[in-house]
Amino acid sequence: MPYIISNFFSDKRLSVLWLIIRLYVGWQWFEAGLEKVQSSSWVGDKAGLAIGGFLTNALTKTSGAHPDVQAWYGFFIKDFVLPNKVIFSYLVAYGELLVGIALILGIVTGVAAFFGAFMNMNYLLAGTVSTNPLLLLLEIPLILAWKTAGWIGLDRFVLPRLKISPKSGKVSKK
Repeated sequence: MPYIISNFFSDKRLSVLWLIIRLYVGWQWFEAGLEKVQSSSWVGDKAGLAIGGFLTNALTKTSGAHPDVQAWYGFFIKDFVLPNKVIFSYLVAYGELLVGIALILGIVTGVAAFFGAFMNMNYLLAGTVSTNPLLLLLEIPLILAWKTAGWIGLDRFVLPRLKISPKSGKVSKK
């Protein structure tokens, strides 16, 4: 990787930039997850109702000359996710909340940003735009800057304990 790009993602002096991005993205996930965790149609006695409606609507977008939802993803929704909608409902609600908390606290930032990006990709594949493109575009640099994105946060203390060297990005054999 060219020095200037490599330096952009690893220079601790830019940790303030990553903090601002991290807090924004983290807050978006935290708010969305908290709303879902507090809703009975996501994690309560009606768990699966909300995600079932969302995914059923996504299936209506699989037809036409230029469908918003690709056929292969429609198959995945219909044959895998919908039959397990209660499990996925809990996974989405708590996944959003945990990604938000991890990004706000700056703990395992690269991993949290990866899972946030994974959820954003799935929402996009299901034909929902909303804030997903923006969050995805902000999560990619957070993933690339994993060594410094959480420097003003708990990663400064956690990564060395996980035997991950912030300088090299390699797992220590000790």
